[in-house]
Amino acid sequence: MGVGSALDPSPTANFVGVKRGTEKRTSRPQGSPLVFFILKGNLMVNTSTSLQGKPELRRDVSVWGSYMWGFADVGADTFVALGLVMAYAQGATSLVFALAGIVYILIGLAYTELASAYPVAGGGPYFCLRGLGDFWGFVAGSALLLDYTIDIALFATASAGYLNFFMPFVLGRSIESFATNIGPFHSVNPMWGVETLILIGILIWLNVRGIRESSFLNEVIGVIVILTESALVIMGFLFAWKPELLALQWKTQFPSLNHFMYGSSLAIISFVGLESISQAAQETRRPATIIPRTSLTLIFTVFIFAVAFSTLGLGILPWQDFAKNVDNPVAVLAHALPFIGFAAGPFAAGLGALILFISANTGVMGASRLTYSLSQFKIISSWFDKVHPQYRTPVRTILVFSMIGVIETILSFLTPSAMHTLGNMYAFGATLGYTMVFIALIKLRFTDPYSPRPYKVPVNMSFKYRGRKVGLPVIGIVGLLGVATILFEVVWTHSIGRIAGPAWIIFCFIYYAWYRRRQRLPLFRSVKHDWEKEQINVLTSAEEFDLLEQYKLALAERDKKKVELR
Repeated sequence: MGVGSALDPSPTANFVGVKRGTEKRTSRPQGSPLVFFILKGNLMVNTSTSLQGKPELRRDVSVWGSYMWGFADVGADTFVALGLVMAYAQGATSLVFALAGIVYILIGLAYTELASAYPVAGGGPYFCLRGLGDFWGFVAGSALLLDYTIDIALFATASAGYLNFFMPFVLGRSIESFATNIGPFHSVNPMWGVETLILIGILIWLNVRGIRESSFLNEVIGVIVILTESALVIMGFLFAWKPELLALQWKTQFPSLNHFMYGSSLAIISFVGLESISQAAQETRRPATIIPRTSLTLIFTVFIFAVAFSTLGLGILPWQDFAKNVDNPVAVLAHALPFIGFAAGPFAAGLGALILFISANTGVMGASRLTYSLSQFKIISSWFDKVHPQYRTPVRTILVFSMIGVIETILSFLTPSAMHTLGNMYAFGATLGYTMVFIALIKLRFTDPYSPRPYKVPVNMSFKYRGRKVGLPVIGIVGLLGVATILFEVVWTHSIGRIAGPAWIIFCFIYYAWYRRRQRLPLFRSVKHDWEKEQINVLTSAEEFDLLEQYKLALAERDKKKVELR
């Protein structure tokens, strides 16, 4: 998941020591890094300036870097989702992953169109803000912010879970043996909870200090993950997979309808992280060409791995073995392989712990970049922009939203299964955000038909809208119905998700209403935005001069028709 980030390219950036209002560059203390310890989303600020004289993200991500950036984000989710889904989908796990994966493909196509048309690091909230207005941009931002805080808690918990694979070898007892009852709370595992809180504490310290890291390490880890997963799939199907076991579990262990819905709603978290496509857009060279190639490749790679692992798992072990090990399912699968299992199990556990720790870190960094962006569009207060005087990191945002992640962690460990609790909350935020992105995709086809779209979601129905031919994305409508169905499943089957998820949105709305009223800004209407000027600046910054020329010609044709109609 991990999930992506949002950062507006044009506003004066406190992150780099730019004084508001004066655009005066201040010096950074010696040794204080500009780039956070973010292996899945480095903040790269150009020393040159935009047309408005303001710093902007450096476009320095290649084709390979763009792909690996996305894979390291989305590819980690299988390490979490496999056991959770198996516990409910049982013998139908492969079908559940396939159905959720098809919806994920449609979501990916929508993000590909929007990210290549609007190559800025805004993600879903930016698309909704631009297509639907300030209020709906706030709703999408709230959903994504929920995912970022859950990201911190869920992936830190999962990272500790994979570390616990080694506990029997170190302490001679499994992590389950530490579970106990505390008053009215049953099956509480304080050891696992403490491990998770320690990992989150390390993340907070790293992000406040702003330890420098290169995206090169992100690419290296991504390659190792791809090679490891590929080796497990190939070795598993060649030497361990029993199709008769898969068929037996399909026939005798098919879940009830309620469990099937619950499992399919959890399966979507295996594909959460598509925000990384738009996150990388603003830092990608020639995004109109690169983004469609890399994102489409990423979509189908992750889909293949998710379906392959679920199919492989059901043909090697009973689904109950994965359900009992929701904390480290991929390590359990690797350990069951012949010839290499003795080494593959510990290796997969160590790799899972590392990549999930990195995924948890995305939540810390993503929350800071998202709140920074929302503050520039007057969705939230600029109080969140405050940076540490020495380390030049957004310390308030890091502390506030990391502590929310800590609270979510503690509360989740008071439930019978922390992983299940965090998983269904994660699914709520993701599906709500994806639903709104599909609506924004359709709306922008009509309200902004002039922006060139290097890639379009296929299968379109042509309409005349205000004298211009517009394509209604049929697949976009199908995708909207699909992700809305999963959102319904989350609300219907998750007792915690249907209460805590909407409660979070309501809580955020109370703050939003207070802030907008205090600033004397409209609550449900939008502040005036000059989107055409911004689009020109974005395309110029991306050096997409052909698209820029097309855009200007389309605007000129529109203006000419307006004059003729007068």
